[in-house]
Amino acid sequence: MESRHWLVIYVKSCMEKRTADRLRQMGVECYLPVQRRWHRWSDRNKQVDHLVLPLMLFVHVSPAERSLPLTLQAVSRYMVLRGESTPAIIPDDQMDRFRFLIDHSEQEVELNPVPLAAGDPVRVISGPLEGLEGEFIRVRNQDKIAIRIDQLGCVCVDISPDMIEKR
Repeated sequence: MESRHWLVIYVKSCMEKRTADRLRQMGVECYLPVQRRWHRWSDRNKQVDHLVLPLMLFVHVSPAERSLPLTLQAVSRYMVLRGESTPAIIPDDQMDRFRFLIDHSEQEVELNPVPLAAGDPVRVISGPLEGLEGEFIRVRNQDKIAIRIDQLGCVCVDISPDMIEKR
């Protein structure tokens, strides 16, 4: 059996959820990073799904299955690194940590596409993200834990310094 890799596909605006559903129906494993947030309108508050990475969807495919997502009209192309012609592969360990962060964080996760200077490696020792390893950083005087995804940058979430320890 061929090995599968995580790849990023670009999807047309407002088609992310439908495309993920369609890919699942086709038997393609995919991941759409979504977080629940409170949204306030003038007359009410409601929890809504918020896309962490708009226009992007992760697919877990083998080289033979690589063409399947491209058959959908909403999919434009794979993410490719500058100067390369093959899709950029997201390492499994980075993808696992990214999914854990999205699925368990109570704080809003944000993408920081600018590469960060190497920070202290840390591990979360309490709270819903316990066991997660990443880097401790400061952004606009706020403490955060960052999880790198080499091809995209990093994702960050607010964290209290007393919830982490240096690795």
